[in-house]
Amino acid sequence: MSPKTHADMNQFSIRDGQLVIGGHTIDEAVAIAGQTPCYLYDRSVIRQNVDNLRSFFPKVSLHYAIKANPMPAVVNHLSQLVDGLDVASGKELHTALSTGIAPTKISFAGPGKSEQELTMAIFSGITINVESITELERIIKVTDSHDRYANVALRLNPDFELKSSGMKMGGGPQQFGIDVEQLDQVFELLQHPRLKFMGLHIFTGSQNLNSGSIITAHNSIFALVERLQQDYGFSLKHLNIGGGFGIPYFPGDQLLDLEPIADNLTQLIADHQQLLTDCELILELGRYLVGNAGIYVCQITDKKVSRDQTYLICNGGLHHHLAASGNFGQVIRKNYPVAIANRMQQSDTELVNIVGPLCTPLDILANKMELPKAEIGDWVVVFQSGAYGFTASPRDFLSHPHPVELLL
Repeated sequence: MSPKTHADMNQFSIRDGQLVIGGHTIDEAVAIAGQTPCYLYDRSVIRQNVDNLRSFFPKVSLHYAIKANPMPAVVNHLSQLVDGLDVASGKELHTALSTGIAPTKISFAGPGKSEQELTMAIFSGITINVESITELERIIKVTDSHDRYANVALRLNPDFELKSSGMKMGGGPQQFGIDVEQLDQVFELLQHPRLKFMGLHIFTGSQNLNSGSIITAHNSIFALVERLQQDYGFSLKHLNIGGGFGIPYFPGDQLLDLEPIADNLTQLIADHQQLLTDCELILELGRYLVGNAGIYVCQITDKKVSRDQTYLICNGGLHHHLAASGNFGQVIRKNYPVAIANRMQQSDTELVNIVGPLCTPLDILANKMELPKAEIGDWVVVFQSGAYGFTASPRDFLSHPHPVELLL
């Protein structure tokens, strides 16, 4: 059996043997960034991702979950391409509002929203995805005390689970959403005159590369909503079925096949026209829109051989890209796709370990990878770094300098 390999990173081109991002060779891009380590994002790849989804899901609204990459330039770019934004904190709410997108197109999800965040959301006129009965009671308290109205949607914790997802966020006991068994009390509270019921949010998991399991989840979501509509007699202004679309990170991962998902969703829409009358159907995606559009770049500062193993030591590592390093050793580590960005067409290769400058054996960017033979000064890039890279890493760990971010 042949060894598993990474999926092709063909979202970027090559010129003069160098990786090209945002129309610039890696040498040019690093010069513009002003330093390494850095995160570079390609706006044209983001646009291609949105356009591709539009071609498969023409009757569905696309929302961007800012938590995947909250860099203001990225969010501003996406706000002009998608139909709405989802935030998960007060700071992300400020970022979303700063784009100029209509507040009615912004939603706020996440457990444990503070009273301050709820007040921010109510005064700005966005929709709050309610995660608990306590949260709904707090919203009512804020609306009463400030003589305001609140747009609310219910985030439901369904009575089924999404299979094959990287992280399950629905089904069984969860900190996310309201169990469907608790809805009697919730719908009583929704009768409060200062609450405007907007719709439902059902998100069951993320980083799923199995189209069949996503189809099953969509089928289950529509069946659940239809059952609840019969029980409670509500009408929906929107139905957010989440996302969960994954991207390939590791050897053997394959691109998610969108066609069967789109075909099934088209049939579900046709079968539930009455339920969806005057109702916006939303796919909320984060990683899928930005993940493949970003690279992490660092520079080789030393090359050494230790007992027949070659080490490329770089000025960046675990503190900037926690996921690529293996999350502090908490999971079985697998290699992200990595390249020597200024030697993309070189045929002379060697087996190397790529490590960072930190004083810990966990600081690994590539373990025993066959790559073009590199030298001190070359650029190492980690692909699939546009989501949950910069903000999800411990940048102050061991007090090394921070990376910069640039949208090209």
